[in-house]
Amino acid sequence: MPQKIVAGNWKMNLCLDEGVDLIRSIEASSLPSDVKVMVFPPALFVDAAKKTSSSKCLVGVQNFNAAEKGAFTGEVSIKQVKSAGASIGLIGHSERRELFNETNAILKDKVDAAIENNFQFIFCCGEPLEVREAGTEIEFVRNQLEESLFHLASDQMRDGIIAYEPIWAIGTGRTASSEQAEDMHREIRAMLSEKYTNDIAESISILYGGSCKSANAKELFACPNVNGGLIGGAALDATSFCAIIDSF
Repeated sequence: MPQKIVAGNWKMNLCLDEGVDLIRSIEASSLPSDVKVMVFPPALFVDAAKKTSSSKCLVGVQNFNAAEKGAFTGEVSIKQVKSAGASIGLIGHSERRELFNETNAILKDKVDAAIENNFQFIFCCGEPLEVREAGTEIEFVRNQLEESLFHLASDQMRDGIIAYEPIWAIGTGRTASSEQAEDMHREIRAMLSEKYTNDIAESISILYGGSCKSANAKELFACPNVNGGLIGGAALDATSFCAIIDSF
């Protein structure tokens, strides 16, 4: 069965002391033992987050450069974030795609770098509003996966995690229903089964990343193919984040 996962993406929020306090509050909470909890602070705070966390919270990084080193001012490499304590990274978050022009080719390089450095990752995919309204969301997501992720061999895919982000339902006032989330997650799992094997498809966690909150988490997590959430704003408050984790 896929691992149950709740991952908190802090984005460019919180100062160092606030982030440390947040992790301490999460760690102090009574959480279900079968749910893997992850936090993705700004890269600057990874070292402090790792030193604050215990086995309850896995510390990740929101972004990294595919290059091993070099003249890339402002960037960080996998080796650098690993040395600071990160053990997993996000690849292809919708904001990286839209705001920083990360193409499928760039994301493929990041996937390859993660594999080469034995660095676990969550690969994000999802469609914007115009694609959803055109009814071509399945083809759009399939293309993202095929161009950036599905070149991996079966043994390289086994530890992968996928997060589906319906971009049209994030910060727009529109809401994706649990049925819409399940429909896309089921399609993604079918793509995995088609490309690899049923065993691999059934072992990979597919997270929902479309404005998941404590109010809708239980309904979303009850869907057969939704194995957890990639949480944004609701991950900045320990009470709401832990409520989402408890929704399992």
